Amino acid sequence: MDMAKVAVAMSGGVDSTMAAVILKEEGQEIIGLTMRVWPPRESNVESGGATGGRDRDAVSAAKKIAHKLGIPHHVVDLRGVFNKKVVADFCREYSLGRTPNPCVRCNQHVKFGALLSSAVELGADLMATGHYARVERDEADSSYLLFEGVDRNKDQSYFLATLGQAQLKRIVLPLGNLTKAAVEQRAKESRLMPECREESQDICFVPDGDYGRFLKDYIHEAFKPGPVLNRGGNVLGQHRGVPFYTIGQRRGFGISFGEPLYVIGVDAGRNAVIMGGKEEVRGDELIASDVNWVSGLSPTHPLDLRVKVRYRHRGAGAVVTPMPKQDAVHVKFERPQRAITPGQAIVFYDGDVVVGGGTIERTL
Repeated sequence: MDMAKVAVAMSGGVDSTMAAVILKEEGQEIIGLTMRVWPPRESNVESGGATGGRDRDAVSAAKKIAHKLGIPHHVVDLRGVFNKKVVADFCREYSLGRTPNPCVRCNQHVKFGALLSSAVELGADLMATGHYARVERDEADSSYLLFEGVDRNKDQSYFLATLGQAQLKRIVLPLGNLTKAAVEQRAKESRLMPECREESQDICFVPDGDYGRFLKDYIHEAFKPGPVLNRGGNVLGQHRGVPFYTIGQRRGFGISFGEPLYVIGVDAGRNAVIMGGKEEVRGDELIASDVNWVSGLSPTHPLDLRVKVRYRHRGAGAVVTPMPKQDAVHVKFERPQRAITPGQAIVFYDGDVVVGGGTIERTL
């Protein structure tokens, strides 16, 4: 990378800190940016206290790290766009019986949308993050390619499939060619570890992982008891509200049956949860919408690709066929896949290159 002014998105965690350290060691001119995303200004929701505290911890840790690195640090208030594009979408999707991925939405609209715009306004040429993925320029046509990170156990390219050329040309991902173990070792050697806050696997605005409690605060009207049905429409019991359930779920019903039962459908229109046997959780066809092609060019013919239907899915071979509606595709897997879930992100790979991604609309 040529010398440039790089804004580093700093969360106060190890990964973003080491992204800043690596760029500083390369001699880049860097500044630190930390997002404030929660709670919304008008919020008086009880859960806002804990998540607001997490935001304050991130800002405090990032400021200390930036000071030790000797770089300027800026806090960017993005609570409005985060609440509108991420939290409101999260609640709306659950109220419709779908299971969203808020981290994908955040990357699309907040981190690589509003925060990237703020970085440019502050005079930065590029923005760096601690994602484990790679961006490279294709010398053949000067386009930008998004690759999986070399550490397959930590790869986060799945969360970046909504990005396009306008974002990729301004992104630096210093950790993409490193393993998580190597990054942690470098962090120990840097002596910045005491300042780094612990990385969390929870959704940032639901720090305790209790989605039901959070959603009850925001969409209380969606939590109406209703029937648990089998595929034939027979009533098996009662559920506590459709936002509590997702495809593939097995526990939390209090229903005794002769065989294990799983959620195979959530019908918000009927306020019903549909259950079935293990094989009924599997499917091999789906429709995806809001599809983004990383190259910016929509294919005109079917593609044989590796497809992931959730982050921890290893991916499976499928034929991805563009539909007449420009941003929709039909996906047919070679073999049935477990728990294909409407609302989840779907990502298409050609080898280790991210071709594109969208949102699972429905199974067929």
